[in-house]
Amino acid sequence: MWYNCYMNETYLIDTHSHVDMLEEISVEDAIKNARENGVKKIIVPCAYPKDVDKIFELVNKYDELYGLLGVHPSEVKDWDDSIINKIKEYSISPKIVGIGEIGLDYYWDKSFVDLQKEIFIKQIKLANELNLPICVHDRDAHKDTFDILKEYNKNSKVVMHCFSGSVEFACECIKEGWYLALGGVVTFKNAVKMKEVAADIPLDRLLIETDAPYLTPVPYRGKENQPAYLKFVAECIAELRNISYDLIAEVTSKNAELIYNIEIL
Repeated sequence: MWYNCYMNETYLIDTHSHVDMLEEISVEDAIKNARENGVKKIIVPCAYPKDVDKIFELVNKYDELYGLLGVHPSEVKDWDDSIINKIKEYSISPKIVGIGEIGLDYYWDKSFVDLQKEIFIKQIKLANELNLPICVHDRDAHKDTFDILKEYNKNSKVVMHCFSGSVEFACECIKEGWYLALGGVVTFKNAVKMKEVAADIPLDRLLIETDAPYLTPVPYRGKENQPAYLKFVAECIAELRNISYDLIAEVTSKNAELIYNIEIL
């Protein structure tokens, strides 16, 4: 298979982790714990307009961190077009590897859906201009998210972060060439739909993430999540597919490296 010749060691890449939001441990300890549990690189997304500078500075401070810059759909009321120029400036750095997390979220508040769509489209166009991948937040907005991406995305790779759709929706996304990222939810006992997706998705379209400090996997569910717990996601998916942990680590890490242009030395 295509991935067998690439790696001499097994390691994981956490493709979505808000280490800047951890409360119970420091970023330094989170990185140390991650390294001790086989997580070699961590991608840190931006959520708030005010945090663009913070994320840029954070990922340039630590070799293990890379950053995504963008505004979460729930925070677009604070959007200012000046953010676009700031992201363009910061994107010159090799530590900024994508635009995210961006998208649509109809779960909490549907009173500003049109604004969410407007800012989502602006950020897709920005990603296209910069030739950077897009990390998509889609919660209870599958159809609109899909339709907007299909219409406006021209050349950026697409990662459906914390994928929450059905197997059928997963198939539609994969037909478009998009990647699906799965996290701690797949370990939950009653997460039948996510387990079906994890068992079905082609390996060359699969990524894994923690979304720390949220969505902590079993056996630490209920506690603050951290990148070190990514191994439980990998173990669960390996078990669901009846393949080895090492293979899940290998293919998901290689996928992350290809999408986000990360070089592991």
